Amino acid sequence: MGYGFGGFLIVLGLVLSFAIDDAVENVDLYAVGLIMTGVGIVIVALTFFTLNNRRNNKTVQTTTHPDGSQTVNERRNEG
Repeated sequence: MGYGFGGFLIVLGLVLSFAIDDAVENVDLYAVGLIMTGVGIVIVALTFFTLNNRRNNKTVQTTTHPDGSQTVNERRNEG
């Protein structure tokens, strides 16, 4: 899943909610469209936060030497 699938659900949900006037027996197309739009928005938001956290990983390693001094190594993982 990702931005593409989330965007697809948003567009399809809005089309079902606002552009289609036909009726299907025992199915409320307006409600189904709103649900699909909401799920699409959630997928886009989760994708954004997941990818944003994955790109900014940082590792800090501190080494204490026998004389009491310390060395700090910092590694950034972007990708």
